[in-house]
Amino acid sequence: MSVSAGRASVSTGLLSPGQAGPSATVEVDPKGLRRVDLAYAPSPDGQPDPGEIVWTWVPYEERDGRGKDRPVVVVAAAGSDTFLAVQLTSKAHEGSRDFVPLGAGAWDSAGRPSWANIDRVFEVHTGGMRREAASLDAERYLKLAKALNARYGWR
Repeated sequence: MSVSAGRASVSTGLLSPGQAGPSATVEVDPKGLRRVDLAYAPSPDGQPDPGEIVWTWVPYEERDGRGKDRPVVVVAAAGSDTFLAVQLTSKAHEGSRDFVPLGAGAWDSAGRPSWANIDRVFEVHTGGMRREAASLDAERYLKLAKALNARYGWR
């Protein structure tokens, strides 16, 4: 299934949460963000919280309006209803400085290891997420936070 910005899914005829409108998930320039406070705070309350993995529509790197529904790790709050997140992938990226290995977890029903792509950062809105999938444990969140701190100076 391929989707385009503002176009409905071929299979359902509906837009995915985060795909368009005021709650659209958008890529942001992480170097342009002023102060980002990294604080592990998962809470299974239906709202995105730092340390949680949520599903949202993520635009493709080509920035041509296409994208797909995928898991992201919420890393920080950006406002009252917005959060910063990095996408997860199960494609191996051993040795890449753009990817942080997180291992397997409850967010992947197939039990595959995951990598967080710290080269792309997204702003996720509460209304733009489809569901909470799971939470990273504190140790894995800290590993990711250290990589983001080293790359962008976030604390």
